[in-house]
Amino acid sequence: MNAAPALLGYAAGVGFLAPRLMLHSAWTHRAPALAVAAWHGLTASFTIAVALAAHHLATPTEHLHADLIGVLHSCGLTTATGAPDPTIADRLAIALPFSVMLVVLGSFAFEVLRGRRARSRHRAVLDMVGRRSPDLCATVLAHDLPAAYCLPGYKPRVVVSQGALRLLSAGQLDAVLEHERSHVAGRHHLAMAAMQAFARVFRRLPLAHHAKEQTSVLLEMIADDRALRSQSRDVLATAMYEMAAAKAAPAGAFAVSGPSAVVRLRRVLTPQRRPHVALRGSVAAAAAVVPVIPLLFSCVPTIG
Repeated sequence: MNAAPALLGYAAGVGFLAPRLMLHSAWTHRAPALAVAAWHGLTASFTIAVALAAHHLATPTEHLHADLIGVLHSCGLTTATGAPDPTIADRLAIALPFSVMLVVLGSFAFEVLRGRRARSRHRAVLDMVGRRSPDLCATVLAHDLPAAYCLPGYKPRVVVSQGALRLLSAGQLDAVLEHERSHVAGRHHLAMAAMQAFARVFRRLPLAHHAKEQTSVLLEMIADDRALRSQSRDVLATAMYEMAAAKAAPAGAFAVSGPSAVVRLRRVLTPQRRPHVALRGSVAAAAAVVPVIPLLFSCVPTIG
């Protein structure tokens, strides 16, 4: 029995149904870091399921054994078929899943390098026109419009304009800077690059669209939560309101303002009760286990 139909059915469920469940879950905005992990777990599980399905579609089932070699073959861990030389089907059974994984990983590398190049170019401009402020641990731009953003990754920078310095109070400025430092410390650019890569490869898939969109919002919520460690909700909310008209952040950067500001502002003003520890533990376990589920689908037919 070939596992391809089961794997394709599972991939369809993850790609089309799982995003709906996530979008209608109330806990995601109360535990944004956990929600980001869940979205990444789903995208990894979908990718593995598609790769294994491609392997099984090319696997000649009549060559499979019922012994350990057969189990490993069905799981995609060996290509031994009992024939002295690999056949075309055997080669496809290796090439197809490898190609799926290579395309996704290559897309991720492309997004990381593209973001790094964009940030490097902007960093060179900041070196010429910006002024380093040791007190703020940030680069100050001589610009009248309020702006604050960060350039994560290699040689990270937190950037704030003179317009923002004039507009914000000391507490508001501290909240904004803490927000940006959270993006840098959490390496949020890598989490975002992974979702951008997945969306580039599977661009018409609901999971790809929603995972990319929701991850962007959730990462901003994670940064908001860090800012709330040092400032009150009112201070952060007023800072977000004041920065609503800020200029758009450059490519590869994170900014405290943005299209998700309204949703985040409502969240900041409403005290959030953390999900129950049982729910957090269950979701964390599910996020860790869900990428392994396709391997079980792959092994079951032969074990049976």
